[in-house]
Amino acid sequence: MRQDPDLSFEMPLWSSGLLAAGLDEAGRGAWAGPVSAGAVILPSDPGILERLKGVRDSKQMTPRQRFSWAAKIKNTVLAWGIGYASNQEIDSIGILPATRLAMLRALAMLSIQPRHLLVDALRLKESGLPQTAIIRGDSRCLSIAAASVLAKTGRDALMAELALAFPGYGLEQHKGYGTARHRQAMCDLGLSPLHRRSYAPCRALEEGGSRANTGSNDS
Repeated sequence: MRQDPDLSFEMPLWSSGLLAAGLDEAGRGAWAGPVSAGAVILPSDPGILERLKGVRDSKQMTPRQRFSWAAKIKNTVLAWGIGYASNQEIDSIGILPATRLAMLRALAMLSIQPRHLLVDALRLKESGLPQTAIIRGDSRCLSIAAASVLAKTGRDALMAELALAFPGYGLEQHKGYGTARHRQAMCDLGLSPLHRRSYAPCRALEEGGSRANTGSNDS
């Protein structure tokens, strides 16, 4: 059942005079490309809930809806940022540390610095700011939902650009996630410089290919 996010996490912070940044990621489960993170600071105005009515977990939105709302979010919020960690960084340090690195980079892009972080599920231990890790935060917290839309649309646009540099893999369609077409392209063309070699399907292909699977884990 669809759940619309609200301001129940932001309002107590606003009452204490604190600006909060919502943080969420996209691309953790992909086989290729970076992981992205969005950061959003909403104005401390309950009316923002009505102005951003329709923003929710990006996975529950169509690409058209995400694209439309991303522009509105950027024009409505106090500050926003998108950060990335490359597939090489993912292979080097692991997906969770790379996700937190992307979040730190998104925070660094903000024109206003928050006093509190609202993070979808994770704790950003590399930041010294007070924070709240919220399970299913992109469905419950408007700041996080808005961040999820920016993370997803930012990454999708980047993958479409990268598809021009690495044709034949279908990156503009599956955005690097595990699909049958993507697996077949990997088998036919080999791994590109964008592929996450630490991920089992890519590693299996390099080791002989027979163990590559088609499981998809969109986020």
